[in-house]
Amino acid sequence: MALKAGIVGLPNVGKSTLFNAVSNSAKAQASNYRFCTIEPNVGQVDVPDERMDMLASLVNPNRTVPTSIEFVDIAGLVKGASKGEGLGNKFLANIREVDAIVHVIRCFEDDNILRDEGPINPVGDRDIIDTELQLKDLESVEKKIQRVEKMLKAGDPKVKNAYAVLQNCLTHLSEGKNIRALQLEGEDHGAIADLFLLTDKPVLYVANVDESALLTGNKYSDALVKAAEAEGAQVIVMNNSIEAQISELETADDKEMFFSEYGLTEPGLNRLIRSAYKLLNLITYFTAGVQEVRAWTIQRGWKAPQAASVIHTDFEKGFIKAEVIAYNDFVQYKSEAACRENGKLRIEGKEYLVQDGDVMHFRFNV
Repeated sequence: MALKAGIVGLPNVGKSTLFNAVSNSAKAQASNYRFCTIEPNVGQVDVPDERMDMLASLVNPNRTVPTSIEFVDIAGLVKGASKGEGLGNKFLANIREVDAIVHVIRCFEDDNILRDEGPINPVGDRDIIDTELQLKDLESVEKKIQRVEKMLKAGDPKVKNAYAVLQNCLTHLSEGKNIRALQLEGEDHGAIADLFLLTDKPVLYVANVDESALLTGNKYSDALVKAAEAEGAQVIVMNNSIEAQISELETADDKEMFFSEYGLTEPGLNRLIRSAYKLLNLITYFTAGVQEVRAWTIQRGWKAPQAASVIHTDFEKGFIKAEVIAYNDFVQYKSEAACRENGKLRIEGKEYLVQDGDVMHFRFNV
């Protein structure tokens, strides 16, 4: 599943530093995630997962294959981007292509770093970006309303419902609110799905603080946390420059010394990557054998045949059954054979809802 998270924000807030930290993490073979350049400003990053490492230690496979997520470094937006300011149309189009937004916000003072927006104001900075995205969405919704209005005379109930949903979205955006707050589902969300609205995408905030606030946060990040809580969003407090330094270290020992110096237990990038993964409502199941232990990404709520399809479409078409071991049971009994002997290997059918961490083996026939 090619899932993308776009890194956005105003100019000079630490977006590129964060992206470069992610990209540099590839240099250390001992790191929990890798990075490879797919195209300019796009990177694929492994999702750190201690469960995969534990399974690998028990199975001792020839290789391990983690699941991954793509990060897209989107150039800084400016006020007026929705009208094309600062190449705004191009950057907004880039945001339209991602599944989730990682919004980097400056939460530190430094007179040496240019800032055109006046005094440091994290909530105000968030609102500038939100406003530009809302204005662009407003434009998209208005255009679709015009198209749907021409279809209303036919009296199709679905068209009437779509029109009502669009009018609701129009009102919502006009009030300076994001579409995701409407929590549209099913047929209602289908009315706007083709628009790929920018403010419909889930968001995660990164509070880029100075070194002194790395562990405790500061008044700026606290204000951002409070504002984010009001919209049900999460804030990751990080120092992007320190993360870049950590990513350049070559060995696990060097990293450990660095963590000790700053009172850290792991890179902030790990928290960011895991949070972005969860933000997309994703879970992981595993396949575990001598050849490989591998993590697979699926949407929460998928049934066993859908989960099998990410390995190969034939697995879904010819699905017969799934052999399932809960992760905790696998760790407790230390092998598939021991789980089978102790009644911890279950046979599940087509209606089984895959759980996060399941260790699975599919039976199929095509």
